[in-house]
Amino acid sequence: MQKEIYVEIRAGITTFITMSYIIFVNPAILSQAGVPKEGALFATCVASFIATFIMGLWANYPFALAPGMGLNAFFTYTVVLGMGYSWRVALGAVFIEGLIFILLTLTKARTLLVNAIPSAIRVATSVGIGLFIALIGLKNAGIVIPSKATLVTLGDLKRIEPALVFLTIILTGVLMERGVKGSILISIIFLTTCGVVLGKVPVPHKIFALPKPSAFLKMDLSGIKDFAFWKVVFAFLFVDLFDTVGTLTACGVLGRFFVNGELPRVERALFADAIGTTVGAILGTSTVTTYIESSAGIAEGGRTGLTALVVAFLFLVSLIFYPLVSIVPIFATAPALVIVGIMMVSNIREINWLDFTEAVPAFLTMFFMPATYSIANGLAAGFISYPLVKFLTGRAKEVSPILWILFAVFVLKFFIL
Repeated sequence: MQKEIYVEIRAGITTFITMSYIIFVNPAILSQAGVPKEGALFATCVASFIATFIMGLWANYPFALAPGMGLNAFFTYTVVLGMGYSWRVALGAVFIEGLIFILLTLTKARTLLVNAIPSAIRVATSVGIGLFIALIGLKNAGIVIPSKATLVTLGDLKRIEPALVFLTIILTGVLMERGVKGSILISIIFLTTCGVVLGKVPVPHKIFALPKPSAFLKMDLSGIKDFAFWKVVFAFLFVDLFDTVGTLTACGVLGRFFVNGELPRVERALFADAIGTTVGAILGTSTVTTYIESSAGIAEGGRTGLTALVVAFLFLVSLIFYPLVSIVPIFATAPALVIVGIMMVSNIREINWLDFTEAVPAFLTMFFMPATYSIANGLAAGFISYPLVKFLTGRAKEVSPILWILFAVFVLKFFIL
């Protein structure tokens, strides 16, 4: 019994180390939208604690949750910087999305929605978000810069920050291939240390302090009457739904939790995700979702909710190290974005590229995201092109009624209104 407890604790520590980069990266991304960095860090840790605690205690799975990569990029770069909403209105959209997710989970309507979206669009969404956040990382590092002639071009690699980031991306990949736990976290610490040594990053005056919940209850629901606001809500909901389902499936298979093709207590697991998102918006962070990094703890032997409880506790403890976390510069998080992007792009092999009725919508979905700097535009391209190409090739029966409704909504928005 003691040995089993030790294994679960070790698994929890492994999962936390593997995904703890989010404590650095999420505030760095959200602060660009205007969210107070201190408040974003507080919200990240507390929302992760609450959601992961529910997952461990109620669902009894070794799955950890935190604000999702890609979703935080959508929050900042598409909703706030792209569409012009304030970060408070964006938090309102996340809050509404969380409430809808709770309702879908309680009524089991989630299954209908999940089954209505074709696999090609689901996979392409993951790939597109991966490309998008990798582009953001390279841009933040100065490796990719704007160009009037070619839109984008290569930055000046003779500068110390871009050169260090480029080297660190390669080294992080080497560490991950060698199975080093916490490779992404190591890259962030390494670049931050380099920044301190080179005088690019200020030395903290103290190590221990608690961040102020400066983003708590700052959400704004005034955009609820705006059609574009609901498009944002849907985009959050869509990505969260399939990201969570995909992660639960992958981790469930790895841990051999499936029974007769079904994951027991799956609604409880989804409920933890939904509560995390709703509470996270109240605290001041973007959508909370289940992390694929949970697989690291499962590989270490984590099989029960105790693993998740350990992760939850470590997120809470991390709050007291706020002064150290707050000095992490934006370029230090670039390798994390690129590496996570690579992991998400790996799903591209699941698309049937020989079937153009699948390949065209999938390509448009994934390409529009980085090319237009918008996850929502990528989803719209997929939902418009998929039913259309199926219909024009005599395969309209493969399109669900729900997908035709989505097609009509996006056509109305982009081509008529």
